Amino acid sequence: MVKHNNVLPNIHCHKKYCESSRGPLKVRLNLNQASKKKSRRLARAAKAAAIAPRPLQLLRPAVHCPTQRYSSKVRLGKGFTLEELKGAGFTAQYARTVGIAVDHRRTNKSAESLALNIARLEDYKGKLIVFPKKRLSKVKNGDSSAEECKAATQFSGTILPLAGPSKEIVMADVPSQDVSAFTTMRVAMKETKVSGYRASVANRKEK
Repeated sequence: MVKHNNVLPNIHCHKKYCESSRGPLKVRLNLNQASKKKSRRLARAAKAAAIAPRPLQLLRPAVHCPTQRYSSKVRLGKGFTLEELKGAGFTAQYARTVGIAVDHRRTNKSAESLALNIARLEDYKGKLIVFPKKRLSKVKNGDSSAEECKAATQFSGTILPLAGPSKEIVMADVPSQDVSAFTTMRVAMKETKVSGYRASVANRKEK
């Protein structure tokens, strides 16, 4: 029996995963992972071919992760705020037509993040090639030239990926110190350790 205020053991280790006299048990098996992976890849390829030369992914903003623990980490967010789009000269309706993700719920909490994402939109704007609404129509204001449209290729992967932090430590950037902090702490620790012994020795000498 169980001692003290604990749960009575009542585990079932004889589940049958097939037809039985009690009928089939509702056990969900994931035996289609490989085929699902293939079907997802083929669906992505079909979508990319259908919307070519537009890129498959949308432009995403750089946002900080929530909570104090992870707020120093920057990742790609859901969409740009209306304020960021306005700063870059886009409307929300037009931005959605040129491959920019829009999130009307998100708000800007700092001027730094606002400026960062506006610069990100401006960079994208400089590389953007806008085709005419109808392929054979004349080039209108805001559309790219015929030469640029002809030379356009479909971009694959993440659009404007975030640059990762540099893992290389440049020794020239590390300030040199005449006194080692480690040595100072070790000496202070040893001094504290032997202070009682030294005090007792000094008392003996006085006597």
